[in-house]
Amino acid sequence: MYGPAMNRGVNQYRQSGALAEAQVADPHRLIQMLFEGALERIAVAKGAMEQGNVSLKGEKISKAIDIVESLRAVLDHKPNPELSGNLDALYEYMSRRLLEANARNDSAALDEVAKLLRQVKSGWDEIPHDVRQRAS
Repeated sequence: MYGPAMNRGVNQYRQSGALAEAQVADPHRLIQMLFEGALERIAVAKGAMEQGNVSLKGEKISKAIDIVESLRAVLDHKPNPELSGNLDALYEYMSRRLLEANARNDSAALDEVAKLLRQVKSGWDEIPHDVRQRAS
């Protein structure tokens, strides 16, 4: 159902030390973990930006972009094309803003993307358990 894009995103998250949980998590939890992983990498990138650590900043922003693009790639457009289309555009925007944040040392862009990710994650977290079971 989720394919290579999900595997790339899960692999990104696995590298952060959550391997055991990722191996047993259901698809809903995997998406939650991707959100968490992207938010964690953005936070580290912001700290690296503030400390002038260009290498770490670039690495963490790149990994956050990979995760956002994985979230984008696993969107299922069939059940609700309008919602998935809006999310696709939002994820594209987030990736672009992360690139800009890296190029311009723009911590406000990192904050903006983190806020957007938290909002989408919040909606994802609120999906009722019975709906999650029907979708998997």
